Amino acid sequence: MIKNLTVDNFEKEVVNSETPVIIDFFADWCGPCQMMKPTFEAVSQEYEGKLKFLKLDTQTESGLAMKFGVQGIPAFAVVNNGKEVARFVGYMGEDDFKSKINDALNKL
Repeated sequence: MIKNLTVDNFEKEVVNSETPVIIDFFADWCGPCQMMKPTFEAVSQEYEGKLKFLKLDTQTESGLAMKFGVQGIPAFAVVNNGKEVARFVGYMGEDDFKSKINDALNKL
């Protein structure tokens, strides 16, 4: 299940998460973000229990996006134990997306 990330649940969902998380930084007006949406949803089911999938709307949660230094979207940050361990930016196909996730998880 994909949850929306906000400043209110950031501590619980990211900092205190026992599972690594991947955050999708997006905006409704962003075409490539909308194109990544079905891929993010499909892949989230494959990694259930191994990786927590979160979405962060950069328009409503701009402070959190700034905290991560996000400059381009869509951006995906993998966070483990409260620290960012990988980031990838831009639209990509499902195979490339899974490959980048696997690379990040293998480094943990």
